[in-house]
Amino acid sequence: MNVLGILLQAAGAGSSQWSGILMMVIIVAIFYFLMIRPQQKRQKAIQKAREAMQVGDKVVTAGGIYGKIKEISDTYMLIEIADGVRIRVDKTSVFASTEDAQQK
Repeated sequence: MNVLGILLQAAGAGSSQWSGILMMVIIVAIFYFLMIRPQQKRQKAIQKAREAMQVGDKVVTAGGIYGKIKEISDTYMLIEIADGVRIRVDKTSVFASTEDAQQK
């Protein structure tokens, strides 16, 4: 017999409705601790890194454009990607560049 068949027989062998509810609670707990919680931790770390960014830091956008921060606003950053070439990018699509971390 396969494992699924054994579990189905155990659940239906006179046990109450609580076993089904208990299985659902266990599945939700597994999803929370293995998927949801680590993702929330990663998002908080990214948010902290964004808040710590300052003018002059090297960054990379979500589109893969590397540049240096020239101005920071509440919702956007002004990034210089070449001499005299500046683009305005939404703050949520900017990440710290690994080049900047390697030079320090």
